[in-house]
Amino acid sequence: MTDNKIVLRAAIPTALVGALITAVAGISKGSSGVIGAAFGAAIVVIFFTIGQVLLNRVLRSNPTMAMTVALTMYLVKIAVLFALLLIFKNTTAFDTKVFAMSVLVCTLTWTIAEVWAFGKEKVLYVEPGSGPDYLPTDDRPPFHQQ
Repeated sequence: MTDNKIVLRAAIPTALVGALITAVAGISKGSSGVIGAAFGAAIVVIFFTIGQVLLNRVLRSNPTMAMTVALTMYLVKIAVLFALLLIFKNTTAFDTKVFAMSVLVCTLTWTIAEVWAFGKEKVLYVEPGSGPDYLPTDDRPPFHQQ
């Protein structure tokens, strides 16, 4: 499975759940609910997509930096979300409770879908052909009894 398929397998269910939350918010809260739900879902899909694409690039180029990059991305996501919450704390442009619920549900959806996608992927622990060129010198089994 390619890295793009993992992102798609997480982004598509998240977008569908975001659309469902937006529809429910539109029915129950009106246009402010629609804006809040759509904004929350969009933030989650954008943040997580950028994060996964960036992490995939780091894993290919420098795997030893993967944990550092993952934790840094996590802290940046939390900081940006906190800043958005502070900026829109007293807004009347959208329903902030619907926004928060949308972010929470879409984050859980992304996480579950991504775990499922990684669980379905077949991970090679050893790259085929990456070892030394070794040819056995005799045909005896490795442990024979005498």
